[in-house]
Amino acid sequence: MSFTDLFYRRYVLRVAVASVVVLLAGCGKKPQPNRAGMKIPVSVVKAVPTRTELYDQLPGRVDAIEDAEIRARVDGIITGIDFEQGSVVKKGQRLFTIDPAPYIAARDQAAAQLKQAQADLRSAKLLADRYAKLVKVNAVSRQDYDNATAQAAQDAAAVAAAKANLETASINLGYTKVTSPITGRIGKSLVTTGALVSAASATQLATVQQIDKVYVDLNRSTTELLELRKALASGRLSQSGDGAAKAAVILPDGSRYSQVGKLLFSGISVDETTGQVELRAVFPNPDGVLLPGMYVRVELQQGVDDKALLVPQQAVQHTADGLSTLMVIKDGKVAPTAVQLGPVVKGKVVVSKGLQAGDIVIVEGFQKIRPGAPVQPIPWKGTAADAREVAAAMKAAQAKAAAGGAKPGAQESHSQPKNGS
Repeated sequence: MSFTDLFYRRYVLRVAVASVVVLLAGCGKKPQPNRAGMKIPVSVVKAVPTRTELYDQLPGRVDAIEDAEIRARVDGIITGIDFEQGSVVKKGQRLFTIDPAPYIAARDQAAAQLKQAQADLRSAKLLADRYAKLVKVNAVSRQDYDNATAQAAQDAAAVAAAKANLETASINLGYTKVTSPITGRIGKSLVTTGALVSAASATQLATVQQIDKVYVDLNRSTTELLELRKALASGRLSQSGDGAAKAAVILPDGSRYSQVGKLLFSGISVDETTGQVELRAVFPNPDGVLLPGMYVRVELQQGVDDKALLVPQQAVQHTADGLSTLMVIKDGKVAPTAVQLGPVVKGKVVVSKGLQAGDIVIVEGFQKIRPGAPVQPIPWKGTAADAREVAAAMKAAQAKAAAGGAKPGAQESHSQPKNGS
């Protein structure tokens, strides 16, 4: 046997052995299904009309109920600061003392001038009375009598002026004891002991603010206000039970303020520069959580929608052009639906347009699906109520399919992979 024949036989033997190995491996391997037809499990909720109180979130700024700037009303040197900075002060409580010595002297001088004027008046009256008797017997001339009477009147006017001067001096002396005009919390002292204050420039000494209740000033566009009025007029929204608009504050850290407020008024004019209407709400503030100047968000009650459709916020998808969409299941497949969103209520968003009652909306599982893909709906475990609603909807759909002559699940059978495919 030649070397060529030996090499050829060994090559044929190796090919035969390799073929047998591949054949045995192929027989033991299970056929792979066609994954393109498999249904992808997704978590869903059912859109059910629900009676919902609707709120709108607006930016607002906290303002004190009363805000008193303590200013100097007389000139002088500060000799005492009589309060603890940051504390609560009562109406009439002394806050500052201005050196009273010059004003005590001015008051005493005015008092002395009043006594002098009163003495002059008594003398003039006595003379006028004496001349009144003498003029009757022609002991004095009529001119002397008239002069005495006029002098008594002038001295009476001088007494009145002296009394006014004394009152002014007493008031100025009282201004040296600077008191709080309201009850509230006082801030820092803007002056120190020994500082010179002026009445002419009305030197500011401190600020007292009443914050046991506070205002929150809001602004709302005229477009939103008109839409709300139309919704109330058409009956789509109804007023709350007591007719008063309630308000809630969302603090800067995202938490909800415990106290509930109410809307006081809606402005009757529109700001020409912004095109917005001013609103004001009032909130109890017993613990001083809301501070003047703080920026917050306010949930303002709009009314009650008896047929609101709510979905979890995570169900909303946003497209590149800024539109909002929901992934809805129709005929067992994913169908993107453009929607218009309303306010957020307790973690769920109101869908005002684009969604129909009874629609099944996908909440989780977006990473594995695409438009038109077959899916297997699974009740979302967000809340027990959502799970019950979805389970009931699925059961109703199966019953409807069975009544129409199709077995429940028949819709799924055509898309299941077959062995060997």
